[in-house]
Amino acid sequence: MTADRKRLIILGATGSIGMNAIDVVRSHPDAFEIVALAALRSKEKCEALATEFGCRAYVGEDAAVRAVEENDADICLVATVGMSGLRPTLAAIAKGMDIALATKEVMVMAGELVTKRAAEKGVRFLPVDSEHSAIFQCLATGCWVSAAGETHRGTMLTPPRTVVRLAHGVSKLILTASGGPFLDGPADLSKVTVAEALDHPRWKMGPKVTIDSSTMMNKGFEVIEAKWLFDVGYDQIDVVVHPESIVHSLVTFVDGATLAQLSPPDMRVAIQYALTWPDRLPSKRETLDLAKLATLTFRAPDPVRFPCLRLVKDALARGGCATAVLAAADEWAVDAFLKGRIAYTDIARLVEESLEKAPRFACDSLAAVDEAVRWTQSFLRT
Repeated sequence: MTADRKRLIILGATGSIGMNAIDVVRSHPDAFEIVALAALRSKEKCEALATEFGCRAYVGEDAAVRAVEENDADICLVATVGMSGLRPTLAAIAKGMDIALATKEVMVMAGELVTKRAAEKGVRFLPVDSEHSAIFQCLATGCWVSAAGETHRGTMLTPPRTVVRLAHGVSKLILTASGGPFLDGPADLSKVTVAEALDHPRWKMGPKVTIDSSTMMNKGFEVIEAKWLFDVGYDQIDVVVHPESIVHSLVTFVDGATLAQLSPPDMRVAIQYALTWPDRLPSKRETLDLAKLATLTFRAPDPVRFPCLRLVKDALARGGCATAVLAAADEWAVDAFLKGRIAYTDIARLVEESLEKAPRFACDSLAAVDEAVRWTQSFLRT
């Protein structure tokens, strides 16, 4: 790490990812300077953090966008909930900030648009999700391609800022999934309660992400995000259930070699790597003891129990803003389930109906994404 501290903007500062990022900054005060924090709610908590770090606090519906537009930073950590992360991400890209991305819906809604604008500005995406961080770490060397189409060979840890994507010899990306609370039961998911769906066996997250994890829509979103982050076809991305959550993802290369990244389940590992990249800083967190693990298990996800994985592939095959329809329908349906208006199994049903009925939307502008979202919300309200 250089002597200069990295300047950070943290969006979603009072959520689980944001607070874990705060913990990383507290552990390395000489490495980071927080210049702004944004939260949708939790005004007192956000302002208390701003006082602690001597930065500006923004709270409310437009807080994330204002935090980006009114401050300069090296990295913008996007850890907002659901679809709200798209506009501040585009604003940060416009200002040339690298994006530490934790909000999957940004790529799900507008991966084509976002990656195009990032390439034009020479902005890098630094994955915060443990699965994408694992892939990022496994791709240790490769062939970097600039926005101008020039090829640069060498280590991934020292690319020029103008480099925007990796042309690697990858055969397959393999994302691991814990399987959530309904991996092995109950048999009738239509009777699942909100409390049962929120009882995740491995991770402590907000309600929306936790419900998405239980349906494995969250893993489907990660498939879409991986496609755009690593420039691969969706047919090159697999999902495998790994309940222990020790192997965070794997990469199989064209020569048959497979690399994996392993660590105890702790979001701060991936967060710290995104914020310190291309360096690594020490931490006092638990390290892996292979002898104590005994066994690591893997299995294919059940397509009947988890239909959302199929819906994700359907949306990717449709192209354009079909994945924005997917995200908007899921957000509407999850909210309805949390409020007791629909059954748990209605989430996948409503998403599927939205995809089947949606017209074709291009994904070439923010207006097009907005139109796809508005259509979906209108369709589901009727």
